[in-house]
Amino acid sequence: MDHRGMLGHHDTFNHQQAHRVVASLNREQVDFLDKLGKDAQFSSGVKLSRTQILAAMVNVLRRLNLTGDGVMNAGQFEQRIVDAMLLLRRGGKRDADHS
Repeated sequence: MDHRGMLGHHDTFNHQQAHRVVASLNREQVDFLDKLGKDAQFSSGVKLSRTQILAAMVNVLRRLNLTGDGVMNAGQFEQRIVDAMLLLRRGGKRDADHS
């Protein structure tokens, strides 16, 4: 079964050609990704790969309409992500120019 069949219509690859990205993560981050994949496997029978999880995360950021405008460091961008998710949870609307 290819990667499209495992995820159904919520395919994180969107049937586009995949591109290789090399990411440096610390041990805690890698362990977290592995735990997510194993949790899925034990609960549904399908293990999510690190690549599938990271692709899903990118898709969520796109759905939040986040940009890098004005971002000066990774910590600031991380906070922008959290703020956007909290606003969405409260039912607010984001203005991409003022995030």
